[in-house]
Amino acid sequence: MSSRRAPGPSAADHADEPVVIRMSPMAHFASGFLALCLLVLVPLFPTWGAVFLVLPVLASVAIVRLRTVADRDTVTARTLLRSRTVAWQDVDGLRFDRSTWGHAHLRDGSELLLPAVTFATLPALAVASGGQVPNPYA
Repeated sequence: MSSRRAPGPSAADHADEPVVIRMSPMAHFASGFLALCLLVLVPLFPTWGAVFLVLPVLASVAIVRLRTVADRDTVTARTLLRSRTVAWQDVDGLRFDRSTWGHAHLRDGSELLLPAVTFATLPALAVASGGQVPNPYA
């Protein structure tokens, strides 16, 4: 007897679902470590040392908030203070630098930072865009 398994969902089945690309939750450990390091400053500088403890909180807020959401029609870049949505037709191309997140070059000449998008996440972006972003690994 052989058991037959139903095939799993393919990439085409998920093309209509938005893809959310965000920072790893493991980055919160860095915020915690920063908080521990800054706790040393509190006894040394009682008035200003406590103010520095806002930095790890801001870092954790950024880790939660920064993300890129892409679907077949649009891409939304969510930064710390705002969100911006553009249609894929307005994107002229993508640019990647060595150690930064991707940038979408728009037809009007401006650029849009795509938080958490790296060259390694391009296959997920290609599926979400319905092929408007080419998959470099294909």
